Parts: sequence; structure tokens; C-alpha cells
Amino acid sequence: MGNKIRNSFVKQQITNALLQLLEKRELTEIAIHEITTTAEVSRNSFYRNYTDKEDILHQYLKSMLSNWKEEWDSQNSDSNAELFGDLFAELKSRAPLFLLLEKRNLFYLFRESYLELNAPPKDTDNMVAYTMSFVAGGVLGWIEEWIARGMQESAEFMSSLLSTHGMK
Repeated sequence: MGNKIRNSFVKQQITNALLQLLEKRELTEIAIHEITTTAEVSRNSFYRNYTDKEDILHQYLKSMLSNWKEEWDSQNSDSNAELFGDLFAELKSRAPLFLLLEKRNLFYLFRESYLELNAPPKDTDNMVAYTMSFVAGGVLGWIEEWIARGMQESAEFMSSLLSTHGMK
């Protein structure tokens, strides 16, 4: 197994172990030793990849969102309705993860990852940057409220709501 594949496997094991432990307890109650033991990896493997327990989730969420965005961008669609529909579908497909983050008061890690991914480039015109930030923040508010309410509505319904209320 090559280093890249091995490192990816280790990170996946650590992430899965943390998520498994989070099902039972708060993040503050979980020791790094428990994560590495559950993941069957060394403590060095943990610190080679992460700074702390939150970093596991932050990297995982950022990677998940980046992969989704890459796939979306490759479709070259300019339709916000399709974009939001696809985003809500992605989130809905991972409902247990997001409901767990909400339950454990860790949703802020998704918020950080989402806003990092949707931040306007530094060389963007001010008005365009403000607009991009406004839209990203607004959509994030919808996502956050939807998850806080248990993700009851379908992804299609959420996309339809956004489209109906000016996000076409």
C-alpha cells in the first residue's frame, strides 16, 4: 500500500472512529487515545494528520464539500435551483452525520467549512464579494435551520423554497 493510500485509510479510520464515539458521548468526553484505539492506528498517525479532535471533523466536512463542489462545477450548470437542489440532496444523503453534529453542538464546524469553500477570492470586486457572501450566508442559514428542525423536508422541497423566494 502506497503512502498516499495508507494515509487516506488512516484518516478514514480515525474519522469513522470519532463518529462512532460521538454517537455515544460529547466530543469533550472523548480522548484521543480512545479514537486511536477504536481506529486501530497509532497516536503518531493521529498527530501526523490532525491538530486536535475538531480538526478531524473540520477536514472531513471540508473534503466532503470540496468533492461535492468539484463534481457540481464539472457539470457547468448556471442554474441556482439545480445547484441548491444538488446541495440539499448531498446534505440529505448524509442526514445522520448532520443530525449528529447538531445534537453534539458541533454544527459550527460545518459552518466554517461551508464559508471557507464559498468565500469570494481576494481579488474579487467588492460588490461581487459582498453579494457572494450574502448569498452564501443566506443559504447557510436555510441549511442550519433545516438541520436544526430535523431535516424533515426533502431536498427538492428545500430547493423549491429557495427558488420560490428569489434564488433562481
